[in-house]
Amino acid sequence: MLARRVKRKGKRQRFYARNARKTTFYRAFGRLMHSFPAPPGPSNYTTRIHPMLSGFVDEVCGTVARLCAYMMTLALMAIGGIALWQQLPDATAMAPSMRDGWAVATRSAPAFAVSQFIFQGKTEVYEISRHPEGGRKDVFHWSGPDSKPVAELELYRPGDEQQAIPAVAEIAARMDPDGARELESAGIVDSKFGPVTLLRLVGGTENARACLGFMKRIDDPNFRISGWSCQGDTLPARRAAIGCMLNRLMLLTTGNEPKLAELFAHAELRRSDCTATSAPALSADWLTGADNPRLRGAL
Repeated sequence: MLARRVKRKGKRQRFYARNARKTTFYRAFGRLMHSFPAPPGPSNYTTRIHPMLSGFVDEVCGTVARLCAYMMTLALMAIGGIALWQQLPDATAMAPSMRDGWAVATRSAPAFAVSQFIFQGKTEVYEISRHPEGGRKDVFHWSGPDSKPVAELELYRPGDEQQAIPAVAEIAARMDPDGARELESAGIVDSKFGPVTLLRLVGGTENARACLGFMKRIDDPNFRISGWSCQGDTLPARRAAIGCMLNRLMLLTTGNEPKLAELFAHAELRRSDCTATSAPALSADWLTGADNPRLRGAL
C-alpha cells in the first residue's frame, strides 16, 4: 500500500511540475503578445466636407450651367438671324406681288414645259406664284438678246380667290403696261386644246398692236391658258407662232389633279405639227383668216 501511495505522490509531483512550466510559458508569452491600445478613431467632423467648400462647389456648377444655357441661346439667335438674312432677298422680291395676295413660290417645282424649238436664241424665265386661297399661276417669260420681251404664257389654276381685275384687262396690262387697256377680237386659232381666242390692243403704239394676245378657258378642270406673243413679221405668222407654242406645251406633273392630266392626255391626241398649225392662219376663211372681222368690237 505504501508503495502505491509513494507512486501516486510521484505522479502528482511530476504533473504539477509540468503544469507549472506550462503556466510560466503561457504567462511569459502572453506578456509578449499583449495588444497595444489602438489610437483613438477620427471624429465625425473630419469625415465630412466642410460646408463652405460644398457651397463653393455648388456655386461653380450653377455658374457653368448658366453659361451653357446663355451660349446655347446666343447660338439659336445667331442661327435664326442667318436664316432671316438669307430669306431677305426673297422677301424683298416677293413684296410687289403680295399686294394682291399673290406670292412668288421659289420652292415649288415646275409643272409645265414648252419646247425651245420655237424659241431658239430666246431667254426663258419660269415663275410660279401662289395665292393663300389655293390659286396657282405658272408663267413663262421669253425675251430676246436685247432683253426685250418677246412672248408670255400664263397657266392659271384658280382656287377660292377673287380676281382683282377681269382676265381680258389683265392680258391687256401685260401686253402693254404703259399703253391702252382695251382689247378687241382678232379671231381664233386652232390648237390641241381646241379653238383659242385671239386678242389685240385697241389703239396704242404700233409695237403694241404688233403683238397678239390669246386666252383659252377650260371649265373641267378649272384651268385658264392666256398670254401674248410678238413673234412673226405678219399677222398670219404671229397667229401660227401662238398655235405652235400651245401645241408644244407639255405637262410635267399634276400633283393631286388627275383631271388636268386627263386634259393634257386627250390634247396630245389632237396635237399637230407646227407647220400644220399655220395652215388655218393662212387660209381665207372668214372666221380664222388673217383679216378677222370685229365680231364683238372692243372687249
